Amino acid sequence: MAADANVADLAASAAANWPAVTALVDSSSELALTWQHMDNAVNAAAATLRESGVAPGDRVVVRLPTSAAYAVAVLGVLRAGGIAVPSSPQSPVAELRGLLAHSEAATVISTKDVEWPGERGTVLPPPGVDVAPADVVEPVTSGEDIAMLCYTTSAKGSPRGVMLSHRALLANVEQVGQLRPAPVAHGDRVLVAIPLFHVYGFGLGLLQVAARGATAVLAERFDAAKALGYCQRHEITIVAGVPTMFREFAELPAEALASGLASVRLLTSGAAPLHPKVLAAIENATGLGVYEGYGLTETAPVLTSTIVTGYPKPGSVGKAIPGVELRLIGNDGAEIGSPVPLDEDDPDDLLEEDDVTGLVTVRGNNLFSGYWPDGDGGPDADGWFQTSDVGYLDTDGDLHLVDRVNDLIIVNGFNVYPHEVEDVIAELPGVAEVAVVGVMDERSGEAVKAVVVVAPSAALSEQQVIDHCTEQLARYKVPSFVEFTEELPYTALGKLSRTPLR
Repeated sequence: MAADANVADLAASAAANWPAVTALVDSSSELALTWQHMDNAVNAAAATLRESGVAPGDRVVVRLPTSAAYAVAVLGVLRAGGIAVPSSPQSPVAELRGLLAHSEAATVISTKDVEWPGERGTVLPPPGVDVAPADVVEPVTSGEDIAMLCYTTSAKGSPRGVMLSHRALLANVEQVGQLRPAPVAHGDRVLVAIPLFHVYGFGLGLLQVAARGATAVLAERFDAAKALGYCQRHEITIVAGVPTMFREFAELPAEALASGLASVRLLTSGAAPLHPKVLAAIENATGLGVYEGYGLTETAPVLTSTIVTGYPKPGSVGKAIPGVELRLIGNDGAEIGSPVPLDEDDPDDLLEEDDVTGLVTVRGNNLFSGYWPDGDGGPDADGWFQTSDVGYLDTDGDLHLVDRVNDLIIVNGFNVYPHEVEDVIAELPGVAEVAVVGVMDERSGEAVKAVVVVAPSAALSEQQVIDHCTEQLARYKVPSFVEFTEELPYTALGKLSRTPLR
């Protein structure tokens, strides 16, 4: 697909090349659409949007669950020339009002009425997905024109609108498509249980499928047992997931997991690190490793993958995918290369050394065009974008993420990475989950706080946690506060949300 194309052209191309191939299967209703049906529906949706007054560049909020209607709606907006603004159907009213006000969207596609922050706009119902052939709607936007405005949380906790152009989204489709084994190939049937309103689900679960003329089986919500049923019924070959999904898979009986994933050739995970125990449990049951990757909304979204490494590598998110450049920048602004092992007997023992960690900085055609509305915060004049993620490169040149820079805790001038403390606490019997955050402290600037979820029927005290950390960590890294809770907060994509814990 040409860089100056419209993203919705992927559906048109799939319809031209593979009209009778099943494009989407909605698992809740078992409705199946071929690529020809899909393209017909996108044309009809685009025509409806134009008739309702949507002009090129207008923002259109799509507030629908993961479904065929969501896919048709977003591609319809893009073909009509609008800018799609994805929104979770579960988000609270106040969040939607803020999104509408910030994006200045005047149209919402939703099953529910909308409480507008100002002058009332237009609410359109979900588009039809099984429609008669419609007149072709020719796209009027492409290339550097903005295709999607995806809201993500900044380091300060406030939402920012990430402007993704048609160029950026299509570039990442091509970049990921060059990986081998291919994350999606023609003939694959991909289980998509990642929300389509997140660019990870949209990019890997819809755009990659359209580009290859493959089939996506959509699940509105993830349930491990039901997902295995979908995998068997539809002979799923690819599962693109997030850590919470694979953790639930790993908790199932090994026999059920092996039979349910018998047709699968590739497992991939992103959004957060996978625990080595989860990786081992899945591989022992199925013989399949899980390839991990890393990306951001700002990068449309994939940056690295252990597919490039050549094998699943616990603890690492792999190397940069084709077309992406990656480097680490230290506090002094200089680039940090692959480190020399400090201990020949333990070559990965590097996290204590501040001089091997740096901010992940990237360049590629898949980068965003800055934050809405003025493009502030985008790539610099040379095309480089500095993320908020701290990482290091191992001796193979593979990236290991340590933490986000805004999650770094500074105690009396010393750096504390939450992940390091979490790993120590997780060793304690009875710890189901743990999150570590920094809290204000008058004497030390910040103090370490641990929030722990205890496994059912297990017992654990604050002093046990502190004593265990004292045995293995420097004093400034030991939690000053330990709080117990029934569950940790996660985003819709299964990523730990630390802000509410502070």
